[in-house]
Amino acid sequence: MMMTETEILSILSDWNYWGNFREQPRDRPSYLAKMEQLFSDKTATVVLGVRRAGKSSLIYLFLNRGFEKRQFEAKDTLLINFEDPRFHLPLTSADLFKMYEIYLKHLNPAHPLVALDEVQNVAGWEKFVRYLLEAKKTRVLVTGSSSKTLGKEISTVLTGRHVDIEIFPLNFQEYLSFRGLDIAGAVDIAKHRVGIKRFFDEYLEWGGFPEVVLSETVQRKRELLLRYFDDILIKDVVKRFGVKEIEKLEQLAGLFISNVATLQSLNKLKDRIGVSLNTVERFLSYLETARMFGAVKKFDYSVGRQIRSISKVYAIDLGFYAAKGFKFSEHYGHLAENLVAIELFRQRAIDPQVEIYYWKDQQQREVDFVVKTGLKVTQLIQVCWNMRDENTRERELKSLVKAGNELHCDDLLVITADEEAAQTVRRNGAETTIRLLPLWRWLLTEVPLET
Repeated sequence: MMMTETEILSILSDWNYWGNFREQPRDRPSYLAKMEQLFSDKTATVVLGVRRAGKSSLIYLFLNRGFEKRQFEAKDTLLINFEDPRFHLPLTSADLFKMYEIYLKHLNPAHPLVALDEVQNVAGWEKFVRYLLEAKKTRVLVTGSSSKTLGKEISTVLTGRHVDIEIFPLNFQEYLSFRGLDIAGAVDIAKHRVGIKRFFDEYLEWGGFPEVVLSETVQRKRELLLRYFDDILIKDVVKRFGVKEIEKLEQLAGLFISNVATLQSLNKLKDRIGVSLNTVERFLSYLETARMFGAVKKFDYSVGRQIRSISKVYAIDLGFYAAKGFKFSEHYGHLAENLVAIELFRQRAIDPQVEIYYWKDQQQREVDFVVKTGLKVTQLIQVCWNMRDENTRERELKSLVKAGNELHCDDLLVITADEEAAQTVRRNGAETTIRLLPLWRWLLTEVPLET
C-alpha cells in the first residue's frame, strides 16, 4: 500500500534536524576528519561497516559540523533512515523519488544534501543516487551494513562516482575517550596507567559498540549485544541473501563465536552442522559481508594453496563472546589475538595494500599474523598472553625467528598481557631483537587511528 504524503513527512521529520531530531552524537574525530576530507559535490560518500558501529552517528556529526561552519542549514539536509519500522516494505527507487519530492516541496532547500541510511534495504537505490548526482547536482551520503554487496551495486551504476569509508566499533583510544579518559601521548599513558589497564579489561570483555560502551549495567550490555547479534544474522544475512537454513546459519555463527582465533576446518564444520561444504563456505562469505566475522588465510606464495588453506575466524567485536555466555577468564589468549585481528582489519580498511595472513610450517610452528604491504611482508606478530613459562617463551620466539627468516621480515613483535621488553635472539648467525609489548599499550602507541 502506497504511503501518503503526510505519513512520509512525519517519518522524515523524526530523523532530521529541521524536524524533531535533537540528539547530539559523541565525537569520533578521526572518522569525521576522514569524511570531511573525502566529501565532494561530485561523488557519493559511502559509509560502510557492521550494524551499530556508529555509521548514522557519523552522518549526524558531519551534519552538525556543517551547521557550525555555516556550510549548509538544517533545511538543506535530508536524512532517510530506511530501518524506521513505519516504512511500508519493500521500498523501491520509486519510493525514494517520492520522498525526495515531498522534502523539496515542504523545505525548499537551496542546495540539498541527501543522506540515505542503511540503504541496502531499498531495491534500486543506486539509480536514485546517480540521478541525484548527475541530474540534480545534489550532495549525497550513503550508509550500509553490507560492503561487498553494496560494492557490486555501486560498481555497476556509480563507477567513479563514489568514495568509501569503513567504520568499526570503537578502538581502544576511542573507548577511553567515551569513558571520560582522553589520551594524547606518552605522558598521559604514564599518568593514567592504572586507569587505562582497568578500562582495558572492560574493553577486552565487552568490546567497542558505542551504545554498549555507554551502558552502565552488565545486563543492559548483554541485552544490546544479543540483539545486535540476532539483527545482523536476520536483517543483514537471512533477509539480504534469502537464507532458508536459518537454524544452520545460527549454529555456524555460534561455533565461530565460541572458537574465535582458532583454525577452522570448513570440512569438519559441515559435518557438525549437517550441511554441504559449499553451504558452509557460502554462509561464511555472508557473515564476512555483514562484517560479523573476518577470516584470515594461511600465508603462501601459491595463491591456489592459500585459497584452499584452513581459515582462522575472528569476531568483529569481542562483546559477542561475552554476550553468548562463554567463560571469559579461560580464553584470554584467544580473545587478545582476536582484538589484534580487529585492529589489523582496521589497518587493512585504511590502506588497500595491506593484507593479513597467519603463518604455519610443516613442523607446525605458527605465527599469528603476517602483515603484508604491497609485495613485501612488513611485520610478523605473535600473540602470547603469558610469556613467563620458559618453554612457551622459547617456542613462540623460535616460531617468529623461523617465519622471519622464511619471509625476509625483520620487524618481529610479541604482544603480551603485561611484559614490555626487548629480547635478543640469534638469527642467521647474528643477533636480532624481538620486541615484547603489552596489548593495551600497543593499542595506544602503535595502532594508527583512521586518518
